[in-house]
Amino acid sequence: MSMPEQLKNLRIPLIGSPLFIISNPDLVIAQCKAGIVGSFPALNAREAAGEEIELDKWLTRIADELDAHNQANPDSPAAPYAVNQIVHKSNARLERDVEICVKHKVPVWITSLGAQPWVYEAAHSVGAIVLHDIINDMFAHKAIEKGADGLIAVAAGAGGHAGALSPLALVQEIREWFDGPLFLSGAIGKGDSILAAQAMGADGGYAGSIFIATEEANAVEGYKQMITEHGASDIVYSNLFTGVWGNYLKPSIANAGMDPEALERSDPSAMNFGEGKKKWKDIWGSGQGIGAVKSVRPTAQVVDQLAREYQAAQDRLAATLGRPMAKAAE
Repeated sequence: MSMPEQLKNLRIPLIGSPLFIISNPDLVIAQCKAGIVGSFPALNAREAAGEEIELDKWLTRIADELDAHNQANPDSPAAPYAVNQIVHKSNARLERDVEICVKHKVPVWITSLGAQPWVYEAAHSVGAIVLHDIINDMFAHKAIEKGADGLIAVAAGAGGHAGALSPLALVQEIREWFDGPLFLSGAIGKGDSILAAQAMGADGGYAGSIFIATEEANAVEGYKQMITEHGASDIVYSNLFTGVWGNYLKPSIANAGMDPEALERSDPSAMNFGEGKKKWKDIWGSGQGIGAVKSVRPTAQVVDQLAREYQAAQDRLAATLGRPMAKAAE
């Protein structure tokens, strides 16, 4: 299957994943201008009762700034942007937010925690494509059967809500039956990882944690610094905080007065993705790929480095394949 127009001609085959609270117009615009798909959760755009709808304002600003960039830089246009919809019963805003995304003709939609045909139909009505994130092959089948155009395989090591399967196994199983757009999430911290995802059979990578430590990200400085100072061994997998299994920074859990090595399990029925006060706002999500992050930098510099690493990885692989492989030990 050919790649949809929205995902062609990216500088590198990468989607910046939607980060709860952290992804905002500044980050999305910077990612798109740098040549990768930028995204944010619709629920990040919040307003008090009676105020102008924030999501409408965000989408207007993103479209206007990217249009201006494209007019000024016709030879290096921005990548398209994406909006993430939480398709879960606790999201009371879903229908309203879908209508707003239709109004603005958002080019790429990312759906999570539920596959609903009416959401896909709404996206398709304005020529958008929909990628649904999944943690196993069963959910992948359901999403495609209900109308999703592509998949995001959220494997072990991904930040926030993550699966527990090896990326090798997850991509392999999906590619046995699905030849559409497939992006891999799980410890994508360097350009090398993007090429590795393609070697497995995915079309590209899906990365979020490395963009937390950027100047544009809406994260407190302590969170950004913690990302730069820790690595894979400092991540814990738990479902305590939202009812869904995910990866979190151990130091943030310890700072909240809990033992990250002895966390209780949560009742999945307690899942809540509405707009109420978050009990665990200082528990910080992160994927296992943060060992590559050494400092807080502008998003453009992060993407520049990823592009250099991606090209270097291609060159190394070409050189390796261009000479005889070592004989396996007998």
